[in-house]
Amino acid sequence: MTFPYELFIGLRYTRAKRRNHFISFISMTSMLGIALGVAALIVVLSVMNGFQNELRTRILGVASHLQISGSNNALADWQGVVNFVKGSPQVRAAAPYIMAQGLLSLDQAVQGAMVRGILPAEEDKVAELGAHMKVGRLSDLKAGEFGIVLGAELAQSIGASLGDKVVVMAPQGQFTPTGVVPRIKQFRVVGIFQVGMYEYDATLALIHMDDAAKLYRMGDKVSGVRLKLADLYQAPRIARELAAQLAGHGAYYISDWTEQHANFFRAVQMEKRVMFVILTLIVAVAAFNIVSTLVMAVTDKRADIAILRTLGASPGSIMKIFIVQGALIGCIGTLIGALGGVVLALNIDVVVPAIEHTFGVQFLAKDVYYISDLPSQLQWGDVATITGVSLVLSLLATLYPSWRAAKTNPAEALRYE
Repeated sequence: MTFPYELFIGLRYTRAKRRNHFISFISMTSMLGIALGVAALIVVLSVMNGFQNELRTRILGVASHLQISGSNNALADWQGVVNFVKGSPQVRAAAPYIMAQGLLSLDQAVQGAMVRGILPAEEDKVAELGAHMKVGRLSDLKAGEFGIVLGAELAQSIGASLGDKVVVMAPQGQFTPTGVVPRIKQFRVVGIFQVGMYEYDATLALIHMDDAAKLYRMGDKVSGVRLKLADLYQAPRIARELAAQLAGHGAYYISDWTEQHANFFRAVQMEKRVMFVILTLIVAVAAFNIVSTLVMAVTDKRADIAILRTLGASPGSIMKIFIVQGALIGCIGTLIGALGGVVLALNIDVVVPAIEHTFGVQFLAKDVYYISDLPSQLQWGDVATITGVSLVLSLLATLYPSWRAAKTNPAEALRYE
């Protein structure tokens, strides 16, 4: 033999047809339980990664990777800021904006909203709103024509459609002989967008930046500058670097997308961790079924253990034999589960529609959920972590029964043989 006899005997015990078929049944059950647990973990985490990526994409379709704003919502030398940040190799595009609150009115309907003044050509470089237009185009916003683009939920709440006249009231008042009255301007609806995030679809209205400057009396100032980065995950680091570089040039406030939506992404990450722990318990239950399998196997092989001991096998060798037997069950179950989970996660877009078609059900109704398809993003780091945890749990489950086997007294085991 070219390998240790403990390994040979452990493999032989695993392949052998046992007198007690119940042991074989529990071994198979443990193996299938581990496989199902590992596969479920991989698929669920892949789907959660897919949802997280989909929501991140939708959020960043409206929000910016990084945002530089001035004090009191006013940034005077915004052209200088744009020229400065464009010197960074990490910054791909920059666009100015004016952000203010407004009250939208149509007939008897009134709704508060966040009004964002943009330059359509520049906005398309830092966000993907143009790709989410249901009606009209972002380029239909032209200076001096007082057009407005509404979120789908916002348009529905006031009953607005393409071509309707919407009154926008700015909270900043103007003094008249009769007192302070809000500034009012009529805008024509030139487009409606839907990004699938209620936060934006129900509260955001877009107008041309020149029209916003007139309505809110900003003059040549803007609220800030929105940036698109080469790597969105580097946003916190780049924000710190730009804050240090701009420190001596005035009062600037820099925030990145992870800060603007911190609570949301923390909640998603927390859900992912909780699901990992819950589904790991399935693997743990299946893995510790190996304990009962090996305990019965040790009882079944007491005579064999006694003979091996009398032939000179040490307690450590006996322990290794049953560790091999239990670890093999865990390894096979883990590998089958990992393979099945990876295949299912990579083909979730085919499997789920097939199930829906076969049973006549729909998991995510299009009229209820913005994301009607189950997205999946397989991350090999998750696969490696799940596989490692499963193998460790399987190995831990073998220790106690193997230790009991090593403590078997040969004389006591052979007394009634």
